[in-house]
Amino acid sequence: MLAQARETVPVPGALPGELRFQPKWDGYRALVFTPWPAPGPLLLQSRRGSLLHSRFPDLVAAAAHLPDGLVLDGELVVWAQGQMSFEVLQRRAASSGRTAARLAVVAPAHFIAFDLLQLDGQELLHVPYGERRARLEQLFADRGLGAPWTLCPETTDVVVAQEWLTSWTRVPGVEGLVIRGSDQRYRPGARALYKVRRRETTEAVIGAITGTVRRPRTLVLGRLDATGTLRLVARSTPLRPEVARDLADRLTPAQPDHSWEGVRFTTSWGSRTPLDVVLVEPELVAEIAVDTALERGLWRHPVRFARLRLDATVADVPPFGAGAEPASG
Repeated sequence: MLAQARETVPVPGALPGELRFQPKWDGYRALVFTPWPAPGPLLLQSRRGSLLHSRFPDLVAAAAHLPDGLVLDGELVVWAQGQMSFEVLQRRAASSGRTAARLAVVAPAHFIAFDLLQLDGQELLHVPYGERRARLEQLFADRGLGAPWTLCPETTDVVVAQEWLTSWTRVPGVEGLVIRGSDQRYRPGARALYKVRRRETTEAVIGAITGTVRRPRTLVLGRLDATGTLRLVARSTPLRPEVARDLADRLTPAQPDHSWEGVRFTTSWGSRTPLDVVLVEPELVAEIAVDTALERGLWRHPVRFARLRLDATVADVPPFGAGAEPASG
């Protein structure tokens, strides 16, 4: 069961029943299956159907605390160097053998459970969410479950939810809110939930585009590092036609000394698919709306172009690695 993006927290009645708010985690959506009938192994399945339990031996070892015939829906996250890290989570998801065992010690995984789909071998997809949540809470209480099994926080108070959206998202690994309705049945594959990501505005330099200078489609954005070199920080979502026309009158093809000359770009964060770009003179400053998914100075998700900052210079833009700090002035 998936979520559709919204810009604001929905009003009461937007979903069947009472609205339930949970933090949105920046991890891997996954299902946990315990054997039914026992004995058998714990299975950990990604949203795309890949089996991941061999990469997370720490979760397999903790399966003894779970009852048989259980299916949990939740988020797989990894704790590294005192905080949640999506980059280390990806490393763990690609590991095997001794490497998987070593990473399990230095970067332990946690499974944040937010829904209960089966209990004691009984499927619960038809049961309203409010009842599934009550059974999930009872399961954690009866079993005394603790790390790596974590019960996702939840509130029905919209004021508390708004506070989570503004304060909890300052913590790496928390992106926003997921909203459910207490009367909702579980509909696999349906985008029947809502998600709201926290977004802030900041600035970056337009260093390249996709499309052509006369018809730009997306922006490739950078910031200067301590040596004055332009470093990639984000790619934008597709530009609106009127924005593209305005930019076409202002963009200048790059000179041969561009910092990105010879650099290979890809279509998205973590992808290996090459992206064809046209380098432009890095002289225009863009105001952009970004979320909290920042990894090593690079926003993993496409950012949204808001406007040109014709009142700002490249020197005003926050330096590479500064996150969503606004430009001076």
